[in-house]
Amino acid sequence: MVRNRQAAHRAGLPLSHLAVAFVLAHPAVCVVLIGPRRPEQLADLLAGAGVELDAGLLDRIDEIVPPGVDLNPDDFYIDPAPAVTDKRLRRC
Repeated sequence: MVRNRQAAHRAGLPLSHLAVAFVLAHPAVCVVLIGPRRPEQLADLLAGAGVELDAGLLDRIDEIVPPGVDLNPDDFYIDPAPAVTDKRLRRC
């Protein structure tokens, strides 16, 4: 988590914006499910949807957590689809 915060800080983004923008950068994703509890959280998360991440930042994120790596396999309660390890296939 610390390295993700550092990447967001270097990009001049709040971590919440980086998270939403990263999910939307995947070509197979058309929606991000968010779970705000307060109106200000909703506004912050929606602002992240308007952020576009450049290739350098996406590469930095891939260095932090390489494509196809499960940080905690116990989080999965079903067998996930095979991971897309070629980052070119995960970007628009």
